[in-house]
Amino acid sequence: MKKRALILALAGIIAASLIGCGSLKDDAVVVKAGDEEITAGVANFYARYTQAQYETYFASYLGGDDMWSRNASDGKTYEESIKKTLLDDLKNMALLEEHMKDYDVKLTKADKKAINDAAKEFDKANSQKKKDKVSGSKENVKRVMTLMAIEQKMRAAIVADANVKVTDEEATQKHMQYVEFDYSTTSDSSSSSDTTVSEAEKKKTKETAEAFAKGAKTAEDFAAYATEQGTEAKDATFDSDSVSPSKEVVKAADKLGEGETTDVIEGDTACYVAKVTSLDDKTATETKKQSMIIDKQDKYYKKVLKKWKKEEKIIVHKGSWNKISFTKLSVKAKDTSTTGTDSTSGN
Repeated sequence: MKKRALILALAGIIAASLIGCGSLKDDAVVVKAGDEEITAGVANFYARYTQAQYETYFASYLGGDDMWSRNASDGKTYEESIKKTLLDDLKNMALLEEHMKDYDVKLTKADKKAINDAAKEFDKANSQKKKDKVSGSKENVKRVMTLMAIEQKMRAAIVADANVKVTDEEATQKHMQYVEFDYSTTSDSSSSSDTTVSEAEKKKTKETAEAFAKGAKTAEDFAAYATEQGTEAKDATFDSDSVSPSKEVVKAADKLGEGETTDVIEGDTACYVAKVTSLDDKTATETKKQSMIIDKQDKYYKKVLKKWKKEEKIIVHKGSWNKISFTKLSVKAKDTSTTGTDSTSGN
């Protein structure tokens, strides 16, 4: 969400339609790291901007109008969970700004112009009443976008310093084709929501899979043979840590050479027969390599931030932060593809 927000902000199209009620002491300090401070006004606008992304794009998936009071997967409400993440973001941004000189990071004239233009656009697009609700002054908007731009530049500088590398050998991905034979199920009469698989049905499914496996071992084209047999071969790339289509299939296929076919592999819900078609899928290997590089860079980045947090004294004033409520103020982005009319609701 932060990446999307930054892209929108620096593209100068962050105009939002905002409505609600609430007040906050704008210049109260919420986070301080070294000499860098983040005020309540800045923290509020950052929180509201992120809130708008969720309410605009994800509300229908997360519970609608009462999404913020619903429980998230971590045992907290969505409001508590997202606010915890945002407070961590603010701490990190303060730290990153404090350490800009360490990496010789600066905002360019072009960066500053884009930020200034976007702040002006936001200012024009919203009434003073709405801007007051979200601490949306020009200064606060510019400050939030500045912090986000610094975060992006600092992350790039930090991970570049890590000089992370991943070899082809580390990332190698194999390729298989496989056919899945699902177990047939019958409804349990005592509960229409339950389904059971009898041993007889499992045996019948396995016999079908065994007959297929026998023919597949000598077939020149596994996929074509599957089609002839009235089924369909699916593709999957994998390494020893993969879990799809199942751990059992991956374990069996990982022992085979190119062109070899497994026996019938029994799983919890199906039987499988697979053929290894490549021991080095170049495209999948390159994709995996890039994913591993990003993972290693992310770990290094978090390690640096963790080190700074131990070294720096970070002060958090939760009084003002706790006043920011997502349940009491609805914030949504304006649909800039239409006439630009307000499309929000709140109380």
